[in-house]
Amino acid sequence: MAKTAFIFPGQGAQYIGMAQDFYETYEESKEIFDKAKEILNIDIAEICFTENEQLNITEYTQAAILTVCIAILRKVESMGVKADVTAGLSLGEYPALVASKVLTFEDALKVVRQRGILMQEAVPVGLGAMAAVLGLDEKLTSKICEETPGIVTVANYNCPGQIVISGEAKAVEEAGIRIKEAGAKRVLPLNVSGPFHSPMLEGAGKELGKVLDSVTIHRPVIPYVDNTNAQFVTEGEGIKNLLVDQVSSSVMWQQSVEQMIANGVDTFIEIGPGKTLTSFVKKISKECITINIEKISDLEKLQEVPKC
Repeated sequence: MAKTAFIFPGQGAQYIGMAQDFYETYEESKEIFDKAKEILNIDIAEICFTENEQLNITEYTQAAILTVCIAILRKVESMGVKADVTAGLSLGEYPALVASKVLTFEDALKVVRQRGILMQEAVPVGLGAMAAVLGLDEKLTSKICEETPGIVTVANYNCPGQIVISGEAKAVEEAGIRIKEAGAKRVLPLNVSGPFHSPMLEGAGKELGKVLDSVTIHRPVIPYVDNTNAQFVTEGEGIKNLLVDQVSSSVMWQQSVEQMIANGVDTFIEIGPGKTLTSFVKKISKECITINIEKISDLEKLQEVPKC
């Protein structure tokens, strides 16, 4: 039986104007932005829709992307389109948790606001770095990271031929040189504020655990696939620990998509800004239907998806 997955993008997908058409057109979408302002006492709509520097600052970015994803999700759900499974890349795991009813939007927003602050403050600016590796085998990339002095590790397994490394700035630079010498097509330094998904953020993960203690984590109504182990999660027990580990662990996105496909998912609907995950899925499997919903005009694509 064919299955549908809702997938949600992570930090880096943001841009000025994202979901503004949903906000201005659909009451269920506007309500999410209004609720975010009420909960955080921050005007997320203003951050998303007007030229500003805050949108690219981690402590605001994460709350903004979560709000946008759920604002669009509410409209998709109102059309009768339902998911059999959810997943998200890094921060995107939180809208997936809302879609799966593990967290309420209110609780998820409180958590990601603190998650953004903790990740922003975990490592002084300049001490950490990240870089994208294009066109080199993942095992060889990982081996080079292990052999490089200092802290450097694989942060993201995105899709075949695209991996991200993260850690101490000098170690990332040195590993990048070695990776290029080993035959990578390109090694691209990323414009990020910290060494996300590296052991340097273990402390931030532990602090996030205290934040998660203040919210209620429910048993998933819809199964989701976890970032850290690419396995289906169907019980509430253990979710907190997975979210704590996620901050400093590798994001197993390629493996997560492969797991969903192996379990019958043939349609992936990316909900939120951009279409990065859609492009990743296409590189992982050319057989699947891939749809991204970031503009009102994209809603027409949902006619291809069976209603439940």
